[in-house]
Amino acid sequence: MENIMQDVTAKAETLIEALPYIRDFNGKRVVVKYGGSAMLDEKLQESVIKDVALLKLVGMQPIIVHGGGKEISKWLGYMGKESEFVEGLRVTDADTIEVAEMVLSKVNKHLVQMMEKLGVKAAGISGKDGGTMLCEKKLVKGQDIGFVGEVKAVNSDLIDTLIEKDFIPIIAPIGMDENFQSYNINADDAASAVAKCIHAEKLAFMTDIEGVCLDPEDPSTLISVLSLEEAKKLIADGIIGGGMIPKIRNCVEAVEQGVSRVHILDGRREHCLLLEFFTKKGIGTAIIDNQVNLYSHEKE
Repeated sequence: MENIMQDVTAKAETLIEALPYIRDFNGKRVVVKYGGSAMLDEKLQESVIKDVALLKLVGMQPIIVHGGGKEISKWLGYMGKESEFVEGLRVTDADTIEVAEMVLSKVNKHLVQMMEKLGVKAAGISGKDGGTMLCEKKLVKGQDIGFVGEVKAVNSDLIDTLIEKDFIPIIAPIGMDENFQSYNINADDAASAVAKCIHAEKLAFMTDIEGVCLDPEDPSTLISVLSLEEAKKLIADGIIGGGMIPKIRNCVEAVEQGVSRVHILDGRREHCLLLEFFTKKGIGTAIIDNQVNLYSHEKE
């Protein structure tokens, strides 16, 4: 009986700890970039969707921008087509953009189905719907890699309408240019562009790493909070390198353009969104404007 009471008390204390966070984030918009291993494991998929549903039910206004790169590679493989990447971006010819749009639409509707199963209204769209994402061709170091889009502008009209009607928008990263040509967009770039446009309170990147560590091989060196200047210095000093550089630059740019806080989370961990958003310690890395730009409950 004593063990049961201790367990119940611990759960109650967790709920009490979450109260100031729920108060501060009520009515605020949050963009979640969903990708990586969390998309491949059914248990993790359920965890993410439940987390986002809970964010909605406690008064936040979540928006999901999802990837699907591994699924695209799988379907290209079925066609006997090998995936090619330049600087982490998929080389996208005419056949590949068709497959990408088909696969991302499939992933999109599956996420909608999972959310609706929880009793939360969701609507799946792509950047093409309502002219949400206007693109131009993205060049990588001057190289043309096909129908890969750079987000030129975001029109939030459809996103705003869905939120006002109590839906969670779930967005696939496909956009169009001024000539209505379809483009595949890097999901990190798409999520960042949406978050900047709507001045999101939070932008969360779900990744396959713990967060930003001083030593990438040692999770105990995780940095919980980084200021913009500290983030830039870690890149300049070579502590942040490789594939993390564009992700951190995306984070920095988002904060500089009005997003209050950007989180880098380990999507392989169940309920990572709730643990980061609603607990004092958190589990990932938060990037903020400066070290004194804290929420009211963090100053108490």
